[in-house]
Amino acid sequence: MHMRKLWLLFAQSVTVALGVLFIIALFKPDFLHWPTSAPSLTIRQAAQAPGRTPVPLESFAPAAQKVIPSVVNVFTQQKVNSPAHPALRDPIFRYFFGDQLDTRPREVSNLGSGVIISPNGYILTNQHVVEAADEIQVALANGKTVPARVVGSDPETDLAVVKIDVSNLPAITFAEPDSLKVGDWVLAVGNPFGVGQTVTAGIVSALGRTHLGINTFENFIQTDAAINPGNSGGALVDAAGNLVGINSAIYSRTGGSQGIGFAIPVSIARKVMEQIVKTGSVTRGWVGVEVQDLSPDLAKSFNLKNAEGALIAGVLKGGPADAGGVRPGDVLLAVNGRAVADSASLLNLIAALKPGEEARLTVARKQQSMDLKIRVGRRPVQRSVEPLEAPEAN
Repeated sequence: MHMRKLWLLFAQSVTVALGVLFIIALFKPDFLHWPTSAPSLTIRQAAQAPGRTPVPLESFAPAAQKVIPSVVNVFTQQKVNSPAHPALRDPIFRYFFGDQLDTRPREVSNLGSGVIISPNGYILTNQHVVEAADEIQVALANGKTVPARVVGSDPETDLAVVKIDVSNLPAITFAEPDSLKVGDWVLAVGNPFGVGQTVTAGIVSALGRTHLGINTFENFIQTDAAINPGNSGGALVDAAGNLVGINSAIYSRTGGSQGIGFAIPVSIARKVMEQIVKTGSVTRGWVGVEVQDLSPDLAKSFNLKNAEGALIAGVLKGGPADAGGVRPGDVLLAVNGRAVADSASLLNLIAALKPGEEARLTVARKQQSMDLKIRVGRRPVQRSVEPLEAPEAN
């Protein structure tokens, strides 16, 4: 009997408890949410040396202060004849207005930048800045303006050297060739739009840009540092203020910077300027061939493993290559043991050869590789490359 009363009491208690839970769940469900553990989140913290705290990016002021005195503004004047309007040839028009309206020489101004490369007055700039100029003026960073003369130019790299009769100039420091890497910080220093000395910052977007149609010999540094008209011939320097390139062209549809600028690397600029200062011109090797890039289909037809090399499309009769046994249809694989990647690299390899010396060309002919020895000639002087719309010289 006693046991029966206990079971009855237990059943009633359970019934009441379930009823209470039912009412709570129906009217106050939030009361039934029990606390749960927080989601697990693992953070990988970068290692930090004891006693050191993260610091923000350092200022470029020291590099700018170092390079600004070495960058100059270049102003040129050129006298050109204005084309006569057809109406000026009309007798009635000439009767009322006279002959004074015929073509008269007018002065065309151009501006650019330059880099002092020697304390005794040598300045490196772009060839298109000083091309056909009748008068050249150079404005130094201290505000002094002096006349300049062209020592020599190289249209195929768009480089020129001018000279001013001033001594003890602050010459720029050259960076080591091939020291630049994609992602490095760079500063562009010049005179954009004639507003005055300007410094802009960016990174190296790419190296070894070719096939742009800007110059004959191309190996451009691409940067997103703002480069605008008037920056031509100015300095591209690294974060330490050392010269890594000469600003030369921009890719633009508006005439202003769109984040794609091109600079001639210091490795090319130095070789060209040293030859110009020494001899007044640039001497390059030449073998007398016409080449084209090797497509994958052509490489397959020649039984080559890849499309590296350059196809000999034509050989100048009586030229060095012809005398050495090179034939149209050969695939040029190497020059003095240095591999040929494409037609652009072949052009640079041949140009680096010294006229009069013997060179070894490795070619593939009828699925066989052979070495041919040729006597290098001197590359004929080329005319200036016409400026393009895009990319465009600035």
